[in-house]
Amino acid sequence: MRVFILFFIILSTHLYSQKKISIEKTDSVAFYSNLRNSNIKANKYKDALLYTQKAINYSKENNKTETQANQTFSLGKIYFDVKKYDDAIRVFNTSIAIYKTLQPSSTYAATYYYLGMCYMKKGSFYNAEICFNQAQSLYDTLEITDTADLLNLQRGIIYKSKGNHDLASTIFSTIIAKPDSQATLDIKAEALYQIGTIEMAQNRNNLALNYFNKALDLNAKNKNLEQKSDILFALSSVYEKMLDKNNAYSYLKQHTNLKESISISDNEKLGVDDYEKFKETERLKEVAQINKENKQREKASKFSKLISILAIALISILSLLSLSLYKNNIIRTQSNLLLEEKNKELIIAKEKAEKASNARSEFMSTVSHELRTPLNAINGIAHLLLEENPKKSQLNYLESLKFSGNYLTTFINDILEINKIESNKVEVENINFNLKQLLENIQNSLKELASTNNNTFNLEIDPNIPENLIGDPTKLSQIFLNLINNALKFTHDGEVNIIIKLISSESKKAKIYFEVKDTGIGIPEDKLETVFDSFSQGSVGINRKYGGTGLGLTIVKKLVAILGGEIKLESVEGKGSSFSFELQFKVDEHPLQVKEKPKQYDDATLKNKKILIVEDNKINQMVSKKMLESKGIHCEIIDNGEDAIKIVKNNKFDMVLMDVHLPGINGTIATKKIREFDTTTPIIALTAISLNENREMLLSFGMNDVITKPFVPEEFYTTIAKYI
Repeated sequence: MRVFILFFIILSTHLYSQKKISIEKTDSVAFYSNLRNSNIKANKYKDALLYTQKAINYSKENNKTETQANQTFSLGKIYFDVKKYDDAIRVFNTSIAIYKTLQPSSTYAATYYYLGMCYMKKGSFYNAEICFNQAQSLYDTLEITDTADLLNLQRGIIYKSKGNHDLASTIFSTIIAKPDSQATLDIKAEALYQIGTIEMAQNRNNLALNYFNKALDLNAKNKNLEQKSDILFALSSVYEKMLDKNNAYSYLKQHTNLKESISISDNEKLGVDDYEKFKETERLKEVAQINKENKQREKASKFSKLISILAIALISILSLLSLSLYKNNIIRTQSNLLLEEKNKELIIAKEKAEKASNARSEFMSTVSHELRTPLNAINGIAHLLLEENPKKSQLNYLESLKFSGNYLTTFINDILEINKIESNKVEVENINFNLKQLLENIQNSLKELASTNNNTFNLEIDPNIPENLIGDPTKLSQIFLNLINNALKFTHDGEVNIIIKLISSESKKAKIYFEVKDTGIGIPEDKLETVFDSFSQGSVGINRKYGGTGLGLTIVKKLVAILGGEIKLESVEGKGSSFSFELQFKVDEHPLQVKEKPKQYDDATLKNKKILIVEDNKINQMVSKKMLESKGIHCEIIDNGEDAIKIVKNNKFDMVLMDVHLPGINGTIATKKIREFDTTTPIIALTAISLNENREMLLSFGMNDVITKPFVPEEFYTTIAKYI
C-alpha cells in the first residue's frame, strides 16, 4: 500500500512538471513572437496583431520591462507597415516611455526612427526632425554607424520640404556618391529620386530625367514597389513638362497599375473589418480589465468602510484641514491648466520663430550670393583697368569706382549682418584715420548723384579738427553715405551741405558735431517720430516716386547709438531737413602713415603656371582669366562640374579654381570625385556665400582653401601663390 502511494506521488509530480513545461512553452514571449513573425510572412496581419498583444500582456504580467518595451515596438511596427500611422505614433510613444527607464539599445533608437517616419508620412516635418535627432544620438552612444545614410536621407527630405534645396541636394549627392551595395540600394534610389524632384522643380528637366532613370535602375534591384510607383509618376510628370505626351502617358499608366496593385496588397494585409474587430477586441479586453479592477476596488471598499467607522473621530478632527487642502488643490489644478495653455502657446510661438529664422537665413544666403557675384565683377574690372596705366583724366574716376566698390563690399556685409546690430554683437573698430580724407572720398563718390538732380554739394570742415583720429571709419562712412544719399535723392535744384565742427578738444579727446543739411522736400511733422522705423519712408507716394527700402535711417540710428551718439532730426515740409549728431574720438598725435602692404608673393612664382577655372558666370570667367593672365598664368575655363572632372583626369594643372555653385553637380561634389584619383593638385573654392561656417564644410570635401567673392586682388594672388 505504501509503495502504491509513493508511486502515485511521483507520478503526480511528474505530470505536474510536464504540464508546467507545456504551459511555459505555449505561453511565452518567444512563442508569441514566432507566431507573429510567421503570420506576417503569410500576410495575416490580424493574427500578427493578436499575438503581439498577447506577448505584451504576458510581459506585463511577469514584470519583464525590457521585453514589454520590445514587444510594444513590434506592435507599433506592424501598425506602421499597414499604414495606420496614428495608432503607430501612439504605440511608439508608449514604447519610448518604457525604454526611458532602461539602458540605451538599438531597438530604442529604431523606435525613434520609425516614430519620425510616421510623422514624415503625416507631413509633420518638425516632429520628425526631433525624432531623427534622438535616434542619431542613441546610435552615436551605441557606436552604431550603419544607419547614418538612412538618417541623412530623411534629413535631406526635411530640408527639401523647407525649401533649402542646396543643402538637401548636397546630402543626396553625398549618398549617391557612395559605392553600390545591397544595403544601400534602396537609400541611393530614394536619394536619386529626391534630387530629381528638386531639379524638376527648378525646370532642369533633362537633369531630372537622368536622376529618375538612375533611380528606376536601382529600384529594379531592390524591388521597392511604393518607391517604383513614385519614380514612375515623376517620370510621367517630367515628360509632360517636356511635352512628350507618349512617354508621359506610358509612365502614368504604369504608375496607376502599380498603385492599384499596392492598394490591393495593402488591403489584403489588414482589411477594414479585421482592423475594426481587433480594435473592438482590445476595447473589450480593456473594459474587462476595468471591471476586474472595479471588483477589486469593491472588495477594498468594504474593508475601507470598516476602517472608516474606526477612523471617524480622526476624520472629524481633520475635516477643516481637508477642506483647506481641497480648495488649494482646485487652485493648483486651475493654475496647471493655465500653465498648459501658455506652454502650448509658447510651443506654437517657438515653431513660428524657427520658421521665420530659417526663412531669414535662406533669404540672407540668397541675397549674399546675388549681390556678391556681380560685385566681384565690378571690383575685378576696376582693378584690371587700374593695372593698365589709365590716363590721368580717367584715374580719378577709377579711384572713385574702386573706393565705391570696396565700400559697397563692406556695406553689404553690414546689411547681411543686421541681426548682429540688433543683438548688440557688433564690434566697434578703433583705428587711426583721417576724417577730412574720408569725407572727401565720400563726396567724390557721390558727385555724379548730386549733378543728376542739379544740386550744389558742399563740404564744410572745421580746420581746428585734429588731422588724425582714432575710431571706426567704416561705420562712420556708412552713416554718412546713408544720410547724404537720402539728402541728394530728395533734393532737386537745391543744396546739400555737410557741416563738421569741433565742439571741444581736451585730454587727447575731441568731441565733434556732424550735420547733413538739405533744401529738399522735407518730412511732414506727423512722420518725424516714425521716420527711423524700419521700412518707413513717409508715405506710399514718396516710396513710388523715389524708391528705396526705408532701411537707411534705421541703420543710421543704430550705428550712431553704437558709436556713442544720438541722431537728431529737424525738418519742415517743403523746405528741407537737417540730421545731426555728436561723437567723441581719441586724438592720435602721431601722423598717419599710409604704408603700402608688401606683397606676400613673387610674380615669378606665378609665371607660366597652368590653372583651370571652373566658373559658370561669363563675366566672372572673363575677370578671373584676365587677372590671372596679367601675371603670366595660362588659363583654361570650364563652366560645369562634370566636364571639370574629365579634364582634370586627362590633363595636368598646377591648380584648379572651383566655383561652388555650378549647373549639374556642384563644386563640392566635383572636388570630392577629383580627390578619388588626384590628391595632390591644389583646389581652391570660389564662393559668394558669406557664412563663416561654410568654410569648414567646403574644406571637408577636399578643397585646400576658400576665396570669398568679391575677392581683394592682392589676397587673391597671395592665396594662389601659397598653394601653386
